Amino acid sequence: MSPAEAATGARAHRQAFAALHRRGHPFLLPNAWDVASAVLLADAGFPAVGTTSLGVTAAAGLIDGTGTGRAATVALAASVIPRLPVPVTIDAEGGYSDDPAAVADLAAELASLGAAGLNLEDVAVSGEFRPPAAQAAIIRAVRAASPGLFLNARTDIYWLQHGPPDGRLAETLLRLRAYADAGASGVFVPALTEIGAIAEVTAAIELPLNLLWRPDLDAPRLAGAGVARISTGSAPYRRALAAGLATALAARDGGEPPAPDLAYGELMRLLLAGE
Repeated sequence: MSPAEAATGARAHRQAFAALHRRGHPFLLPNAWDVASAVLLADAGFPAVGTTSLGVTAAAGLIDGTGTGRAATVALAASVIPRLPVPVTIDAEGGYSDDPAAVADLAAELASLGAAGLNLEDVAVSGEFRPPAAQAAIIRAVRAASPGLFLNARTDIYWLQHGPPDGRLAETLLRLRAYADAGASGVFVPALTEIGAIAEVTAAIELPLNLLWRPDLDAPRLAGAGVARISTGSAPYRRALAAGLATALAARDGGEPPAPDLAYGELMRLLLAGE
């Protein structure tokens, strides 16, 4: 593929990915942690695939959220994006730096690889929440460097149970407004589960709202509240680990593995098809 053809394909994927985000019509975004998982998810018919920072860092023996996963994240993006016929969005924690220019450079590098989107958290490498103005500065820098990327601005107020419970919605809205004003394309509030609070967010913020999947998720109610996207996050990776461990224990101790496995030949067929 020529550079011109690659650029045209990347633009088409970014447009298609942005178009998936419709208020009240949430699509399910599965999150992959390596090439094989990404290929399987795309082959299953999902219209886009994301990465999961926990899965990518843990697979490399690193700790999620500590700012150590930049190289592994870029390497996976470089391997996965050319293999998939669907848009790919990259989970980059908080950007692996508190310097807006450095995060903008990362975004530009991922955009040059063909990424359709980027997920950015508002927690610094230190583990502390960035002030909203500092996160907004990072978002502005990313937007200026990579205007075509779908920039999903994540706040972890609910995920990390920050502050008193009765103040979390107000703090979340304050942050989301700042991120929207700075140029975010969408907003992500993992662990926000109360339907009334979800409806308040979608009423106050015009950008598409992304929530995190849970086994007890009520998709019709979330659609009615105006949600646009639901991400699986690290759940598939963690369940894959659990299934792998259970299979090894069954082989050692006797008994049946927890679920049918993927045939070796089928996995090889899928991997070879993308080369």
